[in-house]
Amino acid sequence: MPELPEVETVRRGLADRLDSFYINEIEVCRERAIASPGGSEEFIAMMKGIFVGIWQRRGKYLFSSLHRDLSSKLNSESAGEAGWWGVHLRMTGQFQWHEKPTSICPHTRVRFWNKEGNELRFVDVRSFGQMWWVPPGMPLGKIITGLTRLGPEPFSKDFNPTYLKSCLHGKTRPIKAALLDQSIVAGAGNIYADESLFNAGVSPEKPSGKLTELELERICKSLIEVLKISIGKGGTTFSDFRDIEGVNGKYGGQAWVYGRKQKPCRRCGEEIIKKTISGRSTHWCPNCQR
Repeated sequence: MPELPEVETVRRGLADRLDSFYINEIEVCRERAIASPGGSEEFIAMMKGIFVGIWQRRGKYLFSSLHRDLSSKLNSESAGEAGWWGVHLRMTGQFQWHEKPTSICPHTRVRFWNKEGNELRFVDVRSFGQMWWVPPGMPLGKIITGLTRLGPEPFSKDFNPTYLKSCLHGKTRPIKAALLDQSIVAGAGNIYADESLFNAGVSPEKPSGKLTELELERICKSLIEVLKISIGKGGTTFSDFRDIEGVNGKYGGQAWVYGRKQKPCRRCGEEIIKKTISGRSTHWCPNCQR
């Protein structure tokens, strides 16, 4: 599943390609891709003939304000006066940009065209990705309910060792499982939890409630550092992820532990372990992480 760096990479690509994008036509190829009330019929009716505004990210969710004309897009006070467009890529969702007509693959779910014939295509092999249209004036979380359950962003001032200590106090579940909990920190996933714990020198099996203040500080700092590095590399591609231009993320080639089962640790040479923790595959160095 795309994690925060991959979703942020997609956000940047959408912001670039869809600057002042006018939705002239829409085709929904698979009904389940539209999760908002009213289904594809209302989604198409409310978004057709609308300008796409500024793209934002919250955790692994993407959303853009919608506008009836370009002047309202430039006016921050009228942001979203035609509603909001929400997206979650889930496991295999990806956007593609096509400047010329091209044949569609069997996994094409939703298609958008502007007046020039440029197409934004949403492709999703597993078909778990979702889109929403949120009416103007309505809180995003009213329709996209998952937004209401998210913890702070890793880059926000609200995510800090004191906050993490209060969340994990008395908890017995492994720290790896805690970092995957979106209600604790938004956007982190399997890859970057493993990488961050390696960077922090903390075993993923350690009970989260028994972490020292120093360990909590290292985890917070490491998560932020690893996410920033990956964003700079365009995210990670181990299987399906591509950005809007079809380019692979480049972080995977420099991963310290993730995807490196039985390979020597890049730091000490010890063999990397892979084990399932709380239902998720987990990689770590038993020598560097205690």
